[in-house]
Amino acid sequence: MEDAGTNDARQHDLHFPPLLNGADYLVSVVEHLTKDAVGPRDLKYAVLHLQAAIEVLLKERLSREHWTLVFYDPGQASLRRFHEGDFESCTTKQAVQRLRSIVGCDITDDERNALIALATDRNALQHYGLTQNAHAVEARAGRVLDFLYRFIHVELINPTLGTEDQRLSVELNFVSKGVRSIDAFVKQRMRRLRGDLKGSEPRTIDCPACGQNALILAASRPPLPHRCLFCEKLYSRAEIMRFHLTRIEVRTRRACPRCQESALIDGLRVASETVSSPVCFTCNCVVPEARDVVADGLASQDI
Repeated sequence: MEDAGTNDARQHDLHFPPLLNGADYLVSVVEHLTKDAVGPRDLKYAVLHLQAAIEVLLKERLSREHWTLVFYDPGQASLRRFHEGDFESCTTKQAVQRLRSIVGCDITDDERNALIALATDRNALQHYGLTQNAHAVEARAGRVLDFLYRFIHVELINPTLGTEDQRLSVELNFVSKGVRSIDAFVKQRMRRLRGDLKGSEPRTIDCPACGQNALILAASRPPLPHRCLFCEKLYSRAEIMRFHLTRIEVRTRRACPRCQESALIDGLRVASETVSSPVCFTCNCVVPEARDVVADGLASQDI
């Protein structure tokens, strides 16, 4: 028989309103990623809990705008089902799109890409298994953590009044320190790579896995693999092109004025350039003169 003390301890209600629930997930992410020795299990739960935080916080903002926006198909929304939680909710991609186009939230393309990429990782982890570099997970998690921390303060907490919830305040302070810690790790690692990246700036773009501007395109033409110095991941030409074409809806590929092949993609971040630039994945470098060339509708061809 349980003693009275044990029985009393189990009488507490489970009370996690959406904002507090999302912050609690973020605390868990920071705890897993800021250990002295981060292991595979830590990375696993960091991905799972960060995606859970994304879903809770983005959908909380949608529901504040209008409860129907949380449904996968708002046209089939039912208030009864909403209150009972008995419905299929929107995907992360849908949530981000609705927040940008309907609510008017300031979510950049880079932030959108990071949120969707994390959702993809979570799905792979849940259903198929995921093999991912620890540096890549931590770097991308740091970027999403930073976004969610700001999202909470801008979209979910009155920026003038702040929050009177002491527990929420403590948890957000903890998350803020974790974001700074992860950001410091990323910056320190990037500083160590400066020497290795030097001389390859016109061929250095953002890595799909870690999001760092450390993926060096091979100096020669394919089939040599392309390598990210930050997370050590290797890519084929098709993998990189497919990623950059699918993560930005308006991005297209077209003929390169140098090699004439349909392998040039606009709007990429290149280490040697101060603005988004066109990159040819046959020449494997930035092609500045292609900025003035009008896209010729080759985006639909197969890679």
